[in-house]
Amino acid sequence: MFGALIIGDELLVGKRADKHLGFLIGALKQRGLRLAWAHYLGDDPARLTAALERTFSSPDVVFSFGGIGATPDDHTRQCAAAALKVGLKLHPEAEREIRNRFPQQEATAQRLAMGEFPAGATIIPNPVNRIPGFSLREHHFVPGFPQMAWPMVEWVLDHRYRDRFDAQKWAEAAMLVYEAGESQLISAMQAVEAAYPGVKVFSLPSMGPKGERIHVELGVRGEPHVVSEAMDALKREVGKAGFPYK
Repeated sequence: MFGALIIGDELLVGKRADKHLGFLIGALKQRGLRLAWAHYLGDDPARLTAALERTFSSPDVVFSFGGIGATPDDHTRQCAAAALKVGLKLHPEAEREIRNRFPQQEATAQRLAMGEFPAGATIIPNPVNRIPGFSLREHHFVPGFPQMAWPMVEWVLDHRYRDRFDAQKWAEAAMLVYEAGESQLISAMQAVEAAYPGVKVFSLPSMGPKGERIHVELGVRGEPHVVSEAMDALKREVGKAGFPYK
């Protein structure tokens, strides 16, 4: 499974809106993969370390966005090391990249600190400013800036997980059902899920500005070769219940 950790107080206090989740869902979908979970976390070292301890103990592939800089509110590198009980050290390839980006005296201790990664890490190239991210086991840590993070994530997917492409390919089909509430559609949903075990049936109700019922988007999601057949079955069930749809 693939998961995401999206880190930063600026997200939780509303200073910035997250864009990473939508990107990662799309990047995975293009490669026939799916996102199983996502967590938002603030810049709290104890909470972040605990979250990483949990995810490192799982087999999941995890992309972590943000907190790998060298300012006082950046804790991700240190927390990743703490979660695995290893030390931080300046990675030689990261040092080389940083020194090439900042020649001679400009390669300050603060800038070189951005190349201090947990022991055992490998670097993720940064095509924008050469300050790398890092991979540790099946976890991949990239900056919070989308311009840098997104090509770095795609590089990891294409270099590390190409053999998994299309392993989770899925399709979706839906219709709008009128004059029905979600509770009135449960039996139809249950019937289709029972007949097609690999399919998930979903419902998304819509309401008007005064709370009036408008319609329910009802659909199926699953392996491409069964979605069409399952959708036809769902339409039959809704039709038998007497509700109009399109």
